[in-house]
Amino acid sequence: MTRYPRIFLAIDNCFASRRWIAPRDWAAVIRNFGLFCVEASADNECDPLYSTPEYMSDWVDEVRAVYERTGVRVVNLYSGHGTYATTGLAHPDVRVRDRILNDWLKVMSEVAGRLGAGMGFACHAFADPVLQDPGAFANAEEDLYDRLAELATYAHECGTQAISLEQMYAPHMIPWTVAGAFKLLREVYDRARQPFYLTVDTGHMCGQRKFLRPRSERLLELLRQFQQTGSQAGMWLGPKSAYDCFRKLAERPEYEMANGFVRVEDEMDRYPYLFARDEDSNPYFWLEQLGCYSPIIHLQQTAGNASAHLPFTKQWNATGIIHPGKVLQALASSYAAPQADGLPPRCDSVYLTIEVFSASADLSVDILARLEESVAYWRQWVPQDGVTLDELLQMDQRTVQ
Repeated sequence: MTRYPRIFLAIDNCFASRRWIAPRDWAAVIRNFGLFCVEASADNECDPLYSTPEYMSDWVDEVRAVYERTGVRVVNLYSGHGTYATTGLAHPDVRVRDRILNDWLKVMSEVAGRLGAGMGFACHAFADPVLQDPGAFANAEEDLYDRLAELATYAHECGTQAISLEQMYAPHMIPWTVAGAFKLLREVYDRARQPFYLTVDTGHMCGQRKFLRPRSERLLELLRQFQQTGSQAGMWLGPKSAYDCFRKLAERPEYEMANGFVRVEDEMDRYPYLFARDEDSNPYFWLEQLGCYSPIIHLQQTAGNASAHLPFTKQWNATGIIHPGKVLQALASSYAAPQADGLPPRCDSVYLTIEVFSASADLSVDILARLEESVAYWRQWVPQDGVTLDELLQMDQRTVQ
């Protein structure tokens, strides 16, 4: 019998960054939306690299006090733009990798443990020279898995609830494909023997279609295009070595092209980690495959071509592809599928977390209006927190188009 998770509607307080920065202030705003579950972004004044230990301790005390007064609680901590914008946990210099692991991730795990919260993050990327060297990539990948496993063990000891890594949409930020996500989950769980999960973001399937491996007929089209224009703009062949073979191929006579194409194919074969599949661009495929291993699901509206973290307003829903009913159904499919070997236990709770960004020049009144509309939209499908997924689907009698 399928055991479905409890579903909670939450919001990332990144929208409040540099505006409503004290826990009492952003909690009041969020409570007015009718929400009680918060994902606290490090960008909103709780980043351990910017803050002192004493400040972080006081911040935890205030978060607890706010919960006692209002019922608004921090259910997850999350990394912000500061760590996302670096190579971080995959930096070429081990000193930086150690600092991110020990002075950021482990510290945030301790904070999450004190709050009885979970934690998610995205703070690594592989530099291009690493991607261009299969041996270097393999070593860097192994190092990342080892560090994630160490973090999973440490987080468990701290009492952190579910910990998860956010999936991305380009080769230098793994996992960015469904197959790569399964590999990462298995590798980390095998090393740590403690659960380690994934954060699926509904807008993070916008880049994969740029990195599809071209088939033979497509390679010929690209060759003709290059011969006519001399430009490789928008052309994805994977490694630099494949581009080098491709350019040489364009200079050869017609009868030598067959061998030239083989060399291009051979180079692409050496770098399988640089290519996506068609289904990697489908947010619902990600949810169907990995939703049960995703304690946090970031919600943003998108047309499928960008990760702009748009709100769920009438304007953006008209062209957006993210629909609450479809999200819940895809998540249910994940839980209904047979349990695969080598993966962590399925999540008992899932926090559907609205993650809508605000620009520096946005008016506060506009920020609040679009978030209020987004919450109201999602509350139609998640009217109450803590209800199991199957119960929500039974309550929803609408037909999903």
